[in-house]
Amino acid sequence: GRCIARRIEAFGLPVAYHSRRPAEGVSYRYFPSLLELAHAVDTLVAIVPGGASTEGTVDAAVLAALGAEGVFINVGRGTVVDEAALVEALGTGTIAAAGLDVLADEPNVAEEMLALDNLTILPHIGSASVATRTAMADLLARNLIAWFQSGAALTPVP
Repeated sequence: GRCIARRIEAFGLPVAYHSRRPAEGVSYRYFPSLLELAHAVDTLVAIVPGGASTEGTVDAAVLAALGAEGVFINVGRGTVVDEAALVEALGTGTIAAAGLDVLADEPNVAEEMLALDNLTILPHIGSASVATRTAMADLLARNLIAWFQSGAALTPVP
């Protein structure tokens, strides 16, 4: 979160955030609830980990609070967003636009999402750093070597 905040600051934009508790050593404005944050900002960037405790966190109420001029960006996990509520919000003008680097059911994209002109979906490029892509290539090579040596991948995909 702090890395993304520094990048946003570089454009001269104010930064505010919500998390379970205020972060120490940051000067950004803290909001005790996501709903309060959504009311206060015009662009909401979600960098939230997935899991049962965050599933559907960005819901119809949060999107309504973001408002008709609001933009929602998700580079966290797809399950954090109620995608049906997002499609509805984009289709009715509840929010202006959205950009998604992740989806709840990757790589499947709902047809109604593809039909929206105010939604941009990228193929999970948020991880496109040299270090991450190098690690991915190394893992691929190790899986290939393991396959040809033992007939089993190190990280099999069902």
